[in-house]
Amino acid sequence: MQSGPVASRSADSRTGNGSSPAVDAVSLAIIEQLQEDGRRPYAAIGKAVGLSEAAVRQRVQKLLDQGVMQIVAVTDPLTVGFRRQAMVGINVDGDLDPVAEALSAMTECEYVVMTAGSFDLMVEIVCEDDDHLLETINKRIRAIPGVRSTESFVYLKLKKQTYMWGTR
Repeated sequence: MQSGPVASRSADSRTGNGSSPAVDAVSLAIIEQLQEDGRRPYAAIGKAVGLSEAAVRQRVQKLLDQGVMQIVAVTDPLTVGFRRQAMVGINVDGDLDPVAEALSAMTECEYVVMTAGSFDLMVEIVCEDDDHLLETINKRIRAIPGVRSTESFVYLKLKKQTYMWGTR
């Protein structure tokens, strides 16, 4: 689990549908610098990628404005009071969009993705404890119109979580 700020691509840029803004090699290098240290000074980034501090500042702001990346502090949920995480596979009757939107509005849902395969949606949820997990799945997720079934995969131990895929 990462414990500091990181730069990552936004959810909308991961759709794979070609609608995301074009990102050149210099912008990718800037993203890579921020993924290593989200607090790295623009002057240091500029030196590493061959731009001025002002040019880096402009590019970072453009990347943020376009939704290509965001700069956030990533915490270990266990250290901030969230002792239960799970991935929930969801099957939906009808249109996926309203269900995905309802899930996206829930604070417990950290990751919502439409999938092909055994489930229509996969949702990562972070909860305080087992009671919170049960309430979230049973009373809230299953109550969303269109949700046909859920299958929960409770995390026992997180072995790897990185955000370095953005520049591979």
